[in-house]
Amino acid sequence: MRFQTPLLRGTLLRRYKRFLADVVLEDGREVTAHCANPGRMTGLAEDGMTVWLEPNDDPKRKLRHAWRLVELVGGHMACVDTGAANRVVREALEAGEIPALAGYEAIRPEQKYGAASRIDFLLEDAARPAAYIEVKSVTLSRAPGLAEFPDTKTARGKTHLDELAQVARTGRRAVLFYLVQRSDCVRTSVAADIDPAYAAALVQARAAGVEVIAHRADISCAGITLGPAMPVV
Repeated sequence: MRFQTPLLRGTLLRRYKRFLADVVLEDGREVTAHCANPGRMTGLAEDGMTVWLEPNDDPKRKLRHAWRLVELVGGHMACVDTGAANRVVREALEAGEIPALAGYEAIRPEQKYGAASRIDFLLEDAARPAAYIEVKSVTLSRAPGLAEFPDTKTARGKTHLDELAQVARTGRRAVLFYLVQRSDCVRTSVAADIDPAYAAALVQARAAGVEVIAHRADISCAGITLGPAMPVV
């Protein structure tokens, strides 16, 4: 996934109302950017951090900048745009870059399933059971090298796990795909202290046959691509 326009470097002044951020660009301009992340963004939204914005000239958009990346210690990067995860995974699926999910005849995004949900990707093939894939963007890290999900309580995430478990019980494939959108992590886990209900639901989902796959994203100011697989601990 390549960014549509070159990113602009700036300094974060503040993030507020969850979806807004004020940033001073290198040329001295102060702009308000859209922040496509409803989570807490722990460790990623501290005042004074170096961030990267994607400008646009779309007259239909209220804001001319979107916050995409934040610089971390040691030259590492994190992507704060949760929507980027689905775009990265879709490109990887279409290119056959995820061995465990390769070779399906059809890749269908945003398909209805469960009680009232949409699965991120439905993979279909005449020769094998369909695969239902739920993608989660992971950006929390509280210990060196360890990424964690979620960064706040997520009733919606628990619902997704319950519905994936139901899919698995019918003999179809059900896959939870964690995309770690920061370059300083080598493994991932569940933040059970933040959301015990989600952690318990994941245990039950895995017992029902839900597969859990995790990959790190490769992040640069040019774009984001699927990186190496990582263990879920």
